[in-house]
Amino acid sequence: MKLFTLSEANQLLPGVRANLKTIQKLYAKIDTFRDAARSAAVASEFGGGMQGGPDYVKALYDIGKITTELHDLGIQLKDYSRGLIDFPSMRDGRVVLLCWQLGEDERIEWWHELETGFAGRQPL
Repeated sequence: MKLFTLSEANQLLPGVRANLKTIQKLYAKIDTFRDAARSAAVASEFGGGMQGGPDYVKALYDIGKITTELHDLGIQLKDYSRGLIDFPSMRDGRVVLLCWQLGEDERIEWWHELETGFAGRQPL
C-alpha cells in the first residue's frame, strides 16, 4: 500500500479531479444505455445486438482504464457518483485515510480511521 503525505496527495488532486469528473460523465452515458443493454442481453441468445453498443463498451473500457490508473497510483476510489477518494497516509504512527470528494476545496481538509469511513471524517 502506498502511503501519501498530505502534500503529495494535494499535488495529485488537479489530475485526479479531472479523472473523477470523467468517470461521472461516463457513468451518466452508461445510464442512457441501461434499457438497451438489458434488451440486448436477452436478444444475445438469438444473435441480437445493441444500438450504440460500441459507445457503451468504450465507456465501460474508459471507466476501467481510469479506475485502474487511480488504483495504480495508490488512490482508493470509494464512490464514483460523489467523486469520493481516499489516500492512505500515516498519522500518529498509524495508517489513516486522507479523504476528499468532488465539490470540496482545492486541498484535502479531512481524514478518517480505516474502520470509520466517511461518517468518521475529522478535520486535519
